[in-house]
Amino acid sequence: MYQGKFYRLLHPRPTLVVVSRCPGGRLNLMPASWNTPVSEDPPTVAVAVERSSYTHECLKHHRRATLNVLPLEAADLIYKLGTVSGRDVDKAAQFGVAFEKSEKVDVPRVAGAIAGYEAEVYMEVEVGEVTLFIFKVLHSWAAPGVADQWGYDFKRVNIPLHGAGRAFYGVDPRPRFVKKT
Repeated sequence: MYQGKFYRLLHPRPTLVVVSRCPGGRLNLMPASWNTPVSEDPPTVAVAVERSSYTHECLKHHRRATLNVLPLEAADLIYKLGTVSGRDVDKAAQFGVAFEKSEKVDVPRVAGAIAGYEAEVYMEVEVGEVTLFIFKVLHSWAAPGVADQWGYDFKRVNIPLHGAGRAFYGVDPRPRFVKKT
């Protein structure tokens, strides 16, 4: 029988950096590997956020956010963003994170992100110690040349997949195809 934490069998997972606007107007950043698309119509993405976290407080305060995909080279930054609370420090200032203006929401994107979503909270589901924030996607974007209609071009860019703790993985750019039967 498997003796590890049950969810580790579902890792590595793509990691988003959630940018939220908090009470007082400051921005907060939270890495989130517990995320998933939910529906195409309406376009929605869900992110699990621990109810005791500052990000939870911020999303309850201001219902819009950006969900940013950083390149694999930013794994160290992503890890660091998850090691401190935005209640205690201004993460953007402490880690030198720059922002870019969003098109549809008043919360900025992370500068240097390769893709992302501008979104608003559509629904919340409380499960155990987390709230599953289901975001309605208002606008999605990708940097030029990194994605096509099928998703990322892993010959040009790689995304951070979180394993556990400090472990991040990239994607092998060689596709594997299922044989036709």
